[in-house]
Amino acid sequence: MIMGFAFRYCSVLLSILILSPAMCSNAEYYYSRATYFGSPKCKLANPTGACGYGEYGMTINNGDVSGVSHTLWKNGTGCGACYQVRCKNNPHCSEDGTNIIVTDYGEGHYTDFILTASAYAKMAQSNMASALYSYGVVDVEYKRIPCTYSSYNLVLKVHEHSKNPSYLAVIPLYQAGVSDINSMEVWLEDCKEWRAMRRVYGTVYDLENPPMGVITVRIQVSTNGETKWVQLTNVIPTEWKAGATYDTSIQLN
Repeated sequence: MIMGFAFRYCSVLLSILILSPAMCSNAEYYYSRATYFGSPKCKLANPTGACGYGEYGMTINNGDVSGVSHTLWKNGTGCGACYQVRCKNNPHCSEDGTNIIVTDYGEGHYTDFILTASAYAKMAQSNMASALYSYGVVDVEYKRIPCTYSSYNLVLKVHEHSKNPSYLAVIPLYQAGVSDINSMEVWLEDCKEWRAMRRVYGTVYDLENPPMGVITVRIQVSTNGETKWVQLTNVIPTEWKAGATYDTSIQLN
């Protein structure tokens, strides 16, 4: 399992430093810094990111994704969160900045965000991306924004390492709104009780010897400080397969 932030595609040298806590700029935005990995000619995201998303993490939001610091990573709970990130006090930058999805973990030169090159470029005004790239690291302000997936419900993907019937690992995808997924459990019909799944890393949850038959899952989510359980009845079929995705028919927003 890959647990770090791997700079595999088109290298940029980043000095790994201890991150200082972000300072609040106003009621909505927080001050920080942002950098990027890759190069303008190589805009791929990291396919082995620490959230466990795989190919999804490369293609979601047109590849405008980011690794985030420990502060926003939250031991993997921060996976799937969406943020608006915009430059601060920089003449080359636009007012709107860029909207990104968290798919990885990483810390650089006192940064909270290590953006893909394409996401970084979208902070710039028209025809000024090259000038912005030359900075390497820029001061930014950011805020959490709702994720929106108009064509998708929340989906549970069965991890490729799963093996029916002895081992099940799942990854929630298309997590809308501003909810964080804290934990997952499966229902044991024979025992009439819920059994906790283990967070393996990022947003990957697993369970050895899962129940036979169709599987009911519940997810604990927190939204703006409020926590609740969301039950997904019979969401995973008896003949589940590694790599398959199963629509939950709901969204978390």
